[in-house]
Amino acid sequence: MMHAFLPEKKQGYCVAVVGATGAVGETMLEILAERAFPVASIIPLASSRSAGSTVEFSGRDYVVQDLASFDPKNVDIALFSAGADTALTYAPRFAEAGCYVIDNSSAWRMHDDVALVVPEVNPESLKMARKNRIIANPNCSTIQMVMALKPLHDAVPIKRVVVSTYQAVSGAGREAMTELAEQTRNLLAGQAYDNQVFPARIAFNVIPHIDVFLDNGYTKEEQKMIDETRKILAADIAVTATTVRVPVFYGHSESINITFAAPMDAETARMLLAEAEGICVVDDPSGEDYPLPSEAAGTDAVWVGRIRNDNSFKNSLHLWVVADNVRKGAALNAVQIAEFLISRS
Repeated sequence: MMHAFLPEKKQGYCVAVVGATGAVGETMLEILAERAFPVASIIPLASSRSAGSTVEFSGRDYVVQDLASFDPKNVDIALFSAGADTALTYAPRFAEAGCYVIDNSSAWRMHDDVALVVPEVNPESLKMARKNRIIANPNCSTIQMVMALKPLHDAVPIKRVVVSTYQAVSGAGREAMTELAEQTRNLLAGQAYDNQVFPARIAFNVIPHIDVFLDNGYTKEEQKMIDETRKILAADIAVTATTVRVPVFYGHSESINITFAAPMDAETARMLLAEAEGICVVDDPSGEDYPLPSEAAGTDAVWVGRIRNDNSFKNSLHLWVVADNVRKGAALNAVQIAEFLISRS
């Protein structure tokens, strides 16, 4: 374990949550309380539109303050979940005031001097934060995938990853969840429906399109998974991705095909994954037992099943990986990073 980043051990820390009224921000507050993070004071922040509203933390209501006018000089750790533009504008301001920023947006992930961290996978990268005090949370789909890849890659180097995702609408925010609910209700009632959030109907449908399309034919979400996986695990891993939105409220699922530099059989992979921190293996074909997003929702683990050899290609395996995209895919990972910042060897 590395030495604590904050200069002295405290009984409690001043923690700010930026974007506190959003789904991820609210979950950050819940998880800070659940894990008994040593909070001396909690400061919920949001845009002027949400300032003055209240959020709950540890059984008490707190008034949300306006981010634009807030002075961060006394904050120890700030958890950001307010979008890339907000992070680019305000994270440096918090960092310059002496605060460590853990940002959930895509703003800082691919900056060469910013750590991109999944604590169970690459905590050693946190040392980069001693200089600029900004730490990036990876994309939700990347987090659960590298959690499953890491113990296998440590045993036998991975050469190539092919992933297809099946991503819940909560990854696109509250309005997306409302759209799925309303479309489902209207379709079942034979009524008209609107598409406001997604480019096509999401209810009773599958959309192979998350974020904008790039010139190379991939979507931005797919490119995030490719670039982030290589930054976290190894730059020489070949990664390709297809990201798909499905009519599920919580829980991203991924079908992952892995090619290794040397033999890796399914039984060995199953054993390695079962022993890995943060991983739960559910893999019993005879009992039709495998991870489901409906069961992963509300949990903190990354669930892995359908572990099998790829009989079509040498040194290759298939995995099915499921996780709650708002918890481990966002809020929990950020809080775990904060726990590393205050831990002491």
